[in-house]
Amino acid sequence: MTDKAAEPGRAGSPSLGAQAREAVLRRIVDRRYEQGARLVEREVAEELGMSRVPVREALRALVAEGLLELLPHSGVRVRRLERADVEHLYEVWEPLAVQASRLAARAVATGGGEGLAALEAALHQAESAAAADEGAREVAAHTAFHEEVVALSGNPLLVRTMEQLSRQLRLLFGLREEPAHMRAQHAEMYRHIAAGDPEAAAASTLLHVRDSRSVALRSLFGA
Repeated sequence: MTDKAAEPGRAGSPSLGAQAREAVLRRIVDRRYEQGARLVEREVAEELGMSRVPVREALRALVAEGLLELLPHSGVRVRRLERADVEHLYEVWEPLAVQASRLAARAVATGGGEGLAALEAALHQAESAAAADEGAREVAAHTAFHEEVVALSGNPLLVRTMEQLSRQLRLLFGLREEPAHMRAQHAEMYRHIAAGDPEAAAASTLLHVRDSRSVALRSLFGA
């Protein structure tokens, strides 16, 4: 079954290139495209029911974001995550995630809590997906939770900085285990943010990210 593209030109609809990028990313995250798999532009276009132009645009974007890599002669393949890649990702994400939670709680404390409903909704979506054993939906909810924290921070530079990182995190979350206690950690982060307590929110986020790093390294590399 092919993915149906939104009508080009419809107000508010993403471009075909953006739709193709999201469709390929979904397939990488849910492992329909395995690590190391070669992607052929023509075959991907046929699968998505699109022309090759937006698919070419999507593949180039994902190469630039580090999710695909160019092959020596032609084409691309899904990048294999090495231990160093995971370490580097967490080195960058940790301080950004901690600061995002701190700023989000500060925003709530000063009356800017409009995004709390979306944050709480991501928590419920993760619980619902876990109960239904829908791993891909749980990964999407997990990523959405962190994205909503960043949005709630009210810092547009932080939002832009996190955009590319979020796609790499989504891939990582799809490859590793998703223990139940990590959903509980999200709930604790939410409580501190909703209470407008910046330092408690930052501390709970630091614990969560470091735990997430340990889980990822154990899941992917056995240590």
